[in-house]
Amino acid sequence: MFELTEGNAHTRTTLFVEVVLPLAIAKTYTYRVPGVLNARAMPGVRVIVQFGKNKVYSAVIYRVTDRPPELYEAKYILDVLDDRPIVDSNQLQLWDWIASYYLCTLGEVMQAALPAALKLASETKIIAAKFNHTDRSDLNDKEFLILDALDISPELKVSDIVKLLGQKTVFPILKRLFDKGLILISEEIAPKYKPKMKTYVRLHQDYADGYGRKALLDSLSKAPKQLNAVLAYLQLDRQHPKVTKADIMEASGSSAATIAALVEKEIFTTEDRAVSRLDGEDVEITGEFTFNEAQAQAFSEIKDRFTAKDVVLLHGVTASGKTQLYIRLMEEAIAKGGNVLYLLPEIALTTQITERLRAHFGNRLGVYHSRFNDNERAEVWHKVLNNEYQVVVGARSAVFLPFQALGLIIVDEEHENSYKQFDPAPRYHARDTAIYLGHIHGAKVLLGSATPAVESYYNARAGKYGLVELKQRFGEAKLPEIVTVHIGEESRKGNMFSYFSGTLLQEMEAALARQEQVILFQNRRGHTPVLLCNTCGYIAKCIHCDVSLTYHKSSGKLHCHYCGFSEDPIQVCPACGSTHIESKGFGTERIEEELESLLPNARVGRLDLDSTRGKHGFDRVLNAFDEHRYDVLVGTQMVAKGLDFGKVSVIGIINADGLINYPDFRAYERAFSLLAQVSGRAGRRNSSGKVMIQSYAPNHRVIQQVIDNDYEGMFMTEVTERKNYGYPPFYRLFKIDVKHKEQQVVHDAAHRLAASLREGLAHRVNGPEMPLVGRVRNHYIYSILIKVERAGISMPKVKELLRTILLHFEASKANKGVRIQVDVDPY
Repeated sequence: MFELTEGNAHTRTTLFVEVVLPLAIAKTYTYRVPGVLNARAMPGVRVIVQFGKNKVYSAVIYRVTDRPPELYEAKYILDVLDDRPIVDSNQLQLWDWIASYYLCTLGEVMQAALPAALKLASETKIIAAKFNHTDRSDLNDKEFLILDALDISPELKVSDIVKLLGQKTVFPILKRLFDKGLILISEEIAPKYKPKMKTYVRLHQDYADGYGRKALLDSLSKAPKQLNAVLAYLQLDRQHPKVTKADIMEASGSSAATIAALVEKEIFTTEDRAVSRLDGEDVEITGEFTFNEAQAQAFSEIKDRFTAKDVVLLHGVTASGKTQLYIRLMEEAIAKGGNVLYLLPEIALTTQITERLRAHFGNRLGVYHSRFNDNERAEVWHKVLNNEYQVVVGARSAVFLPFQALGLIIVDEEHENSYKQFDPAPRYHARDTAIYLGHIHGAKVLLGSATPAVESYYNARAGKYGLVELKQRFGEAKLPEIVTVHIGEESRKGNMFSYFSGTLLQEMEAALARQEQVILFQNRRGHTPVLLCNTCGYIAKCIHCDVSLTYHKSSGKLHCHYCGFSEDPIQVCPACGSTHIESKGFGTERIEEELESLLPNARVGRLDLDSTRGKHGFDRVLNAFDEHRYDVLVGTQMVAKGLDFGKVSVIGIINADGLINYPDFRAYERAFSLLAQVSGRAGRRNSSGKVMIQSYAPNHRVIQQVIDNDYEGMFMTEVTERKNYGYPPFYRLFKIDVKHKEQQVVHDAAHRLAASLREGLAHRVNGPEMPLVGRVRNHYIYSILIKVERAGISMPKVKELLRTILLHFEASKANKGVRIQVDVDPY
């Protein structure tokens, strides 16, 4: 196909592009490329497109073709936003795999993958730029007409501009005006990423020698503020070669006007430079270490296993020095010209790990996680795209970064369920995604954990992965002594003080007397999980969800941990009018409060979701504890995840039963893992440690396995039970949630869907049943669990069958308004 282009006598091939829109639509969508944009249309670049009647989005080109769509007439793309792809072919291949494996759409993967500052969507308002004094003489008639209209009305809708110009394709014109700084287009149309600028100051070269500087200081004797600014600069210049305007103002107490006056006198010269928003970019490369014998052997074994396997599992006890092994493997990968991705399950861990790694990799190290703002995440994206980082440390979303030469992926604490994305789609698992990412790049993948996931250890034992074990702690550190305390027995003896046994309190007091630290673990945040009327049994519940409200002392309100609803605590029962309201249960805030009366001289900190809000929330709490500004740290499972504190000698697990008695097939595995990981925080470096586990069932097999450090025993028991009852690693699980605001509607729809599924999958379909929390955000939920044996069954065919059945279900008028949510590997 050919078209005659305006102003040309020659012909151009008519191109079409399939694009990924940031929407949950089943397929890519095809647009026509204007001939003048042919050269810029390539896979991975963003284009502005119209979708629907009035909506405009930025989409990513998935494929370029010369074939038009067969079932609809292709609209033109409106503009191309990038001069080079921001998403490469490897990433598009990864997106394809995630969409296929996790039964979601490419648009949902795009939403999860791209930083918000790189995702653009439709908006209808155009705003005149403030302080706009730019010469308009070089504008064309249409640009001038838009600015004239904005002089009269400072805000216009896109539809107004379409009418004003008498044409539909106004976005290229608006983009040109935006690039010139004349207008502001909404954040969805205009790229939101802009580099952060700093003003650097230098002393004019006339004052470079001692004579010139003396003359300068004498000349400023009658301008004390300017003199102070110059003196501050001279002091700072001796300490650091780069002095910023902000540095001088802080050191001297000068104002911006003072600096401006010195610039005007040509005493200072200034230069605005783009700088990183990320902390600690310029760190000196230091920090040498040597392996002990066990580490050296493990390092040799890992390299040996990598010759035969692309994935190796490192099973190393807590405090065995796994991070040092990681660093050496990173250095080797970099020496071969590769990049490294180091995944961590929690943002909390990036602080300590990043400090260690910066000592070795300096500004070659990047950090990427969701606590960064949009501009910071976009900055890291661009630096990875430009191959400026050799090592990237990040949480699960870092698997989406545009690595150029990935050579090694390390998944630390690979057992953690924080690697699993539960909402929204794509509901991917970062560990499994990282393994496929490694496959795409031909990179080696190292999974590390003291308590590997049962599935990972099974794969290693079955020969799918390589296996290396490191069973010796680094240095002189010994595994901590673990002691159980029977809460029931202690209560009968009158030896329980609030939630603490006398034994635990004695150990805590002894540790504090030795100037050592204590960590207390309670896997529930907030103050009081349940407020109960003692007269009629009424429980304060969320109005949107079938779950009790948790009282938070920090806010003084009752909160729902599912939807965020909050209200004032009840003083009078709304059901019977009684004032006998009791608190049931306890969270981290309650533990913190009780410690104030039991150990009044102890400095207590708290590490949970509430105490660590904000980008530097984790850092603040962890640094304070590491610097011994807290004696006791009370925390949820965050305290279990790889943190390294040298002065912790006592760990208290307030109630282990809540972990064990949880309705989930992985409850015992997770309880073992969490108890073992928490216990591993004690006795690190050169100190010995003691772990106190309080429980009503201290002889439970999981607790005994933790005491014996018997991972192997836990693994064998678990795989036997899972084989008998049809769970991973022998079966694949698919969880389908059916949701609607009316319970009868969702009940009927779920049973219709289950019946359709049984036609193809027979006995493998379980349910539907209401889950433990059967209503969330005013939507009732029924769950269907599908168990498919791994042996002898084609998983692609199973997924294709599921897609077909779900597509027909959603297309049926009988199911109008019913929402379907699919979770592959829902654990």
